[in-house]
Amino acid sequence: MSNFLNPVRVFPAALFSLSILLIALSAHSQKAPAPDVELRRLKELSAARLSADIDEFNAYRDRPESDGPFNARNNKSFLQENIPLFISSDTQMRRVYNYRWWMISKHLKEYDDLRDRRKYWVVTEFFGLKPWASLSGAITCPAGHQFYDVRWLRDGRFLKSYADYFMSGSASKLNQRENDNFLTYLSRPESHHFSSWMVDGIGAYLKVHPDRQWLHGLLPHMEKHQQVWDSLFTVRKPGARTDGMYKILDLYDGMEFSLSAVLGLIASDGAYSLYTAENWKNYYLGWETTGNAAASAQARQYPRAYRKGYPDFYLVRPSVNGYAYANLRSLSDLYELDRVPGGTESKKKSALYAARATALQQKVLNVLWNEQDQFFNTYSAGDNAFGKGDYEARVRESVGYTPWYFNMLPKNQARRFSKAWDMFRSQQGFYHAAGMTTAERRHPYYNEQAYAWNGRGWPFQNSVVYKAYANYLRNYKQEITDADRQLLYDYVQKLAQMHGRESLNIGEWYIPSNGLAFGGEKDYFHSTFPDILIEDLLGFKPSHENKFSIHPLLPADKWDYFYLGNIRYHGHDIDIVWKKDWDSGKPGNQGGLCVWIDNQLRARAGSLDRELSINL
Repeated sequence: MSNFLNPVRVFPAALFSLSILLIALSAHSQKAPAPDVELRRLKELSAARLSADIDEFNAYRDRPESDGPFNARNNKSFLQENIPLFISSDTQMRRVYNYRWWMISKHLKEYDDLRDRRKYWVVTEFFGLKPWASLSGAITCPAGHQFYDVRWLRDGRFLKSYADYFMSGSASKLNQRENDNFLTYLSRPESHHFSSWMVDGIGAYLKVHPDRQWLHGLLPHMEKHQQVWDSLFTVRKPGARTDGMYKILDLYDGMEFSLSAVLGLIASDGAYSLYTAENWKNYYLGWETTGNAAASAQARQYPRAYRKGYPDFYLVRPSVNGYAYANLRSLSDLYELDRVPGGTESKKKSALYAARATALQQKVLNVLWNEQDQFFNTYSAGDNAFGKGDYEARVRESVGYTPWYFNMLPKNQARRFSKAWDMFRSQQGFYHAAGMTTAERRHPYYNEQAYAWNGRGWPFQNSVVYKAYANYLRNYKQEITDADRQLLYDYVQKLAQMHGRESLNIGEWYIPSNGLAFGGEKDYFHSTFPDILIEDLLGFKPSHENKFSIHPLLPADKWDYFYLGNIRYHGHDIDIVWKKDWDSGKPGNQGGLCVWIDNQLRARAGSLDRELSINL
């Protein structure tokens, strides 16, 4: 019987020394490494592999230069000091993890803001200054993903400064440049050019690096940030099904062209009678087609219905409404954190935003959920000036999984919505040979070759759906099966393999039927990977409270071992080691998980299929 098959043990400080002594004596007698000895070995090994990996990545010759101060001359020391270390028996997973941190370091940019007369740290998506970016080069579209990844850096100043820039800095005041890439008539601040869940991202950051004084000063600006979403992107048409819900154009939801928009345009008349089931591909399937729409008779007759051939057709999507819910929920949680004894203002604000989040939650469940399709669908906005309002697009798209990313569904209704995940594992749904599709494969308009979200794989969506699935398993499913774990691992492993085996890369998109390579920009920061591994696969769950939990979804038979450590959490250092067999000289299962806090062994368990809750 394994020494690790006992119930979870959390060691009181008074018993710690004796426990370590007993462990060491036992290990010596069995000729198995003591946990502390193995921890030191894996720390040294992971640091050495990180160093070698960075040397490899720095030698790449076909890559964009760094946007900021971290480059081949100094990025090794920065990464060694700041990132959580990881190593496992899966070499590909380790290399991709280290590569993604190397890529992230190139996107940390110092911005000298002449308007604020302040210096900020921002996080870029593309390299260089794109015309659709803010003046700093940062773009709001991937900001939520960026917060979830970068929060794991030991140095928290980067994300605090990034949050300051978008919440209270010039990006919250300056209107987005209305240039040739501005395909809307709606003026808005740089901070709202694309949909995002930045308020939720700030909450996710504060779960790792709590700072209540900084939060107190930022909260009023976070409220104003949400008020802009409320004023500019809310459907306002009493009596409409979508009244009070959040709307967005495909492009500014980060998804350029979607099938839900296609179906709504085809169902419309007047300005959008241009689009039919026979010809829509000529007008709404990649950037090379919008010029055809701009030259149409409908565009001449209804000039305000198009912007350079792009239809001004707003959608009420599970994505943007999920983001809004998450921001409202986070404002409630953060105001609760801000409460002081005897104070009432923060308590009132927390209750207000909790009520607003619940109201939006109910609208999403009542409007966007389709019982027949067993999925969250997209509607056209009820107050669209052109096109059919309140039209439901009957196509399953990957954005329909967004509510689970934010744990938006009531737990007492978990079974009602669980059938949606059948499509995640179905080859008629989103499952394909090399990764996840963005629209169900059985739809007649499915197309993975076009530069659109009609099927082609996008790491942005992988990052949303994989966390959503992990949340579904942990928070909604009564029993997590081996097949459930295997499915998540299968998807994450395919994403890792997509990065390549020699010269690693992350790009904008891939073809899910073959997965030969990423397309578009190289070293592109539009998705997560460190967070997928840390929180979703290995299950390190941070909290606003002074505790954390570990609930891995890694199948027990996949890796012989893993080490995840050097995690700076609530001012403490956390290290985690899993070994499939701590003592190969003994028969039976000798597997176990060990957790250290500030170099003291604090907890362990004998399997990966249980949750460890650890108080600091």
